[in-house]
Amino acid sequence: MSVIAIIPAGGKGLRAGSADKKGIATPKQYFRINGKELIAYTLETFQKNKLVDKIIIAAEPNYFNLLLRIVTKYKFSKVKLIVEGGETRQHSVYNALLSSQAKDNDLIVVHDAARALLPGTVLTSSIKAAKEKGNALVCIKAKDTLIKAHKYVDEYLNRDEVYYVQTPQIFRYRELLRAMNKAFKENFIGTDESMLVKKLGRKINIVEGSVFNFKITTREDIEMFEKLVR
Repeated sequence: MSVIAIIPAGGKGLRAGSADKKGIATPKQYFRINGKELIAYTLETFQKNKLVDKIIIAAEPNYFNLLLRIVTKYKFSKVKLIVEGGETRQHSVYNALLSSQAKDNDLIVVHDAARALLPGTVLTSSIKAAKEKGNALVCIKAKDTLIKAHKYVDEYLNRDEVYYVQTPQIFRYRELLRAMNKAFKENFIGTDESMLVKKLGRKINIVEGSVFNFKITTREDIEMFEKLVR
């Protein structure tokens, strides 16, 4: 059984608010923080993990050369393929999945490029859980009071039953491919892979995540990341 990581990195990252001298927005995954591209922090965790066999990146073709330079510079030897990202995250993961040459029972580990502080222990525990149970979804339990609202409070939610979904999300190749084919056939675009697999009627196993494994989306997230890695 091989463990193949797919890193969808095709997002525009516009909410993070960075542009070059010509006013062209730079996707957040390529921001340089402390002299190192954000995606390099992400890839480093997978490169170091002994359970990961191969890494595939899905990205916009305009950034292929930059990614190749990053892979070479930091000696990310596990990066075996860079494929074109799609219209949505789902399309990007699907493109990588079809190019993976995976076998039915190989584990596919999907992780957001912008979750750059994934602890190695979380990655390891999620892979081990998926090997044992067939899949794994990294989440953290809600700590704050949660409400449902439209300008005003409608109701309070039971936080004991609420989780924040993170990545990695890990599924066997055969099952994830089946879930994605079903979703496209039904013209359904989900926000993540677990949503698609759940639509197959599968039980999804929750693995404890980490507050450090936050998704860098806004300028404030960038500032927090800078403080953490400084």
